[in-house]
Amino acid sequence: MVGSSHEALHRIFQKDPALLTKALQKVLHVPFPEPREIAALNVDVTEIEPVERRVDTLLRAETDEGTYLLVVESQGNVDERKRGSWPYYLSYLYEKYRCEPVLIVITQSSRTAKWASRPIRFGFRDWHSLTVRPLVLGPDNVPVIANERQAEKDVPLAVLSAMTHGRGPQAPAILESLAAALRTIDADSAAVFVQFVDSCLADPQAKQMWRDLMTAIQYFWRHPLAEQVRAEGREQGLEQGLEQGRIQDRQEMTLRILEWRGIPVPDPVRERVMACTDLTQLEEWAQRAVRATNAAELFGEE
Repeated sequence: MVGSSHEALHRIFQKDPALLTKALQKVLHVPFPEPREIAALNVDVTEIEPVERRVDTLLRAETDEGTYLLVVESQGNVDERKRGSWPYYLSYLYEKYRCEPVLIVITQSSRTAKWASRPIRFGFRDWHSLTVRPLVLGPDNVPVIANERQAEKDVPLAVLSAMTHGRGPQAPAILESLAAALRTIDADSAAVFVQFVDSCLADPQAKQMWRDLMTAIQYFWRHPLAEQVRAEGREQGLEQGLEQGRIQDRQEMTLRILEWRGIPVPDPVRERVMACTDLTQLEEWAQRAVRATNAAELFGEE
């Protein structure tokens, strides 16, 4: 189970390696050749026992132009030590595999992206013995995918969009589009992507909205992350009884989805939702809230 945004940001490329070359070509506009095959490699770059060094994700890409090592580093904040370790990683990996290494840094922070994109140069002013130029994916160049049809065309890229833009004002639209798109792929892959996004959402409101949206998708409850959500719900509902806690959770979730989508909730609608004690009915209303254009559409033709 992915437990942090750091892990999710690079492991998405282990889940879908093709997304990385797509990001290089379409987001960073780097003429990286189309791979015939991509394989995950051991991330351990430890050379001396006391000094352990590991890259986050390491992939080998076989192309018509040669073999490349794609070194993916997830970076949360500015860390000047990386400007020493990154060149070490590339040199060591070249010596070990005799393949050209390419460093890709992924971050959720514009400030960190700007810092990471600076070339690393060793030597003196007019002669650099070594230059490292990281390729950086972040909120300033990863596209915002806030359209359902666009998300369905490329679900992994839509996941990356949610992971990098999850703290901005466009988060609700991005998450709604992705939630709908996840229904179009196989349940196991979707459950993994759900976890990646959940791990990367630092904004409490965005994270709660994502979990509310995912509640309406039944396969989500087979994923380990679901047990965490269920446990939180159980703790909140113990005082008033588990059943009442579930009812209250569904009532509040239905109204929250509408509010986060910017749909006004008139008092009569709010009162009717809060008065309902039928879990099946509340589940149906919550699913309708994801697509409704106004609050009255919750009730359909009832």
